[in-house]
Amino acid sequence: MSDTPNDPARQSVDAGRLWAGGGASALVAALIAVAGIVIVRALFDVPVLAPEGDGVWGNANTWWYAIGAAVAALAATGLVHVLVNTTPRPLRFFGWVIGLVTVIAAVAPFTPDAELSAQLATSAINVVIGVAIGSLVSGSAHSAMRTARQRRDRPPHPSA
Repeated sequence: MSDTPNDPARQSVDAGRLWAGGGASALVAALIAVAGIVIVRALFDVPVLAPEGDGVWGNANTWWYAIGAAVAALAATGLVHVLVNTTPRPLRFFGWVIGLVTVIAAVAPFTPDAELSAQLATSAINVVIGVAIGSLVSGSAHSAMRTARQRRDRPPHPSA
């Protein structure tokens, strides 16, 4: 994730590669949400996002939570795309934004009235999702910037 401040190539990005990585990150984030809820409910019998009577898979809230995680990954992809095109050291700014959003997501479950075990489990799931989104989207952006730079620096084909 090194950003070279005076390298104009850092401002170009292979958008297709970036958004393909963002889509894959969205899938991973959604699966982490579902897997986290299933693990917490099945192994620890903690009613995360659903009353205990709803079983291991929970209720519709489980799926909305997964969709929310996927949307967060796509929003992070959009953010990094904007940052790459507009700011110096885009991955450093992105890291800070994702880190702070992850902290907020980790603390947010402690505001409503819920059992401490459900709050801790939800917080832990949010942290894992945040770390996954941050690392995967950042890696995709780094790869997309490198690919764009390589394409730009490639000499023209001899037949041209």
